[in-house]
Amino acid sequence: MKKILAYRFSAFGDVAMIVPVLKEFLAQNPDTEIVFVSRKNFADLFDGVERLTFRGINLDDYKGFFGLRKLALELKKEFQPDFVADLHNVLRTKILSFFFKKTATLDKGRTEKKLLTRKENKVKKPLKPTTERYADVFRKLGFKLKLSHQLFPKSQQKSGIGFAPFAQHAGKMLPIEKSLELVKTLSKNHAIYLFGGGKKEVEILSKWEQELENVTSLAGKLSLKEELQKISELELMISMDSANMHLASLVGTRVVSVWGATHYFAGFLGYGQSEKDIVEIADLACRPCSVFGIKPCYRGDYACLNQIEISQILKKI
Repeated sequence: MKKILAYRFSAFGDVAMIVPVLKEFLAQNPDTEIVFVSRKNFADLFDGVERLTFRGINLDDYKGFFGLRKLALELKKEFQPDFVADLHNVLRTKILSFFFKKTATLDKGRTEKKLLTRKENKVKKPLKPTTERYADVFRKLGFKLKLSHQLFPKSQQKSGIGFAPFAQHAGKMLPIEKSLELVKTLSKNHAIYLFGGGKKEVEILSKWEQELENVTSLAGKLSLKEELQKISELELMISMDSANMHLASLVGTRVVSVWGATHYFAGFLGYGQSEKDIVEIADLACRPCSVFGIKPCYRGDYACLNQIEISQILKKI
């Protein structure tokens, strides 16, 4: 049995996107096992994956060069990996990989993404999906892997619509008034389940639950494992370009995704999701202005989000 040590320590959604790739890799390479190293609170993303061991760490325990050397020595002693897959490609993981042999590193396509998102003379074309970039790391190590890009429903009994109206950055989030209007319209004919996190989001979604019939806020009430189970039971999830889209992909639930400053051309559409379910203002010359939606709107009006009509989302449902 060949043992592969893989790691990524970044944002929740980025790590969630890796899980379907690992599942298909392990299915196609039955003589392998994977040890995945990441932040402790991501453990439930990998629950139930056969031949995969999750090793959660606290990054504060391994600061600087010598801290990463300590981590490398611990991982070598505990797992004795045959190969190492760096699925992050940042300074921290480059240092970590330095202490191992037979390593391969993620190609993020940074140059292509800069051309896609620059202010003028954008090179606006679809880039390689991030999931394929993850798969390439294992291919570099000499393994075969062909991704299906299909959803695999975890639950066969599906009902209700989930809605995750928030995102980490303003450039990825529909105006709150439009999100409320959408919930009001949908709740007339569907059971609606609201997802979010953080004190402010919990307060807003709890208020919507109190004011509207057929609306249930799950914000702040579920563990990650419970949230994944609930999303798996939904008929449909509506999400911004955010982690919730990737959680739905992980459990095989269809997503209608809303895109503002970001663009699916950068390669971050949820695994197995359809481009037909994307909601966007496609003809804005300024889009995309950011890979992750971090940059403030240089126009000042967030037209990419404010011009989206609720009817565009309803048509997808």
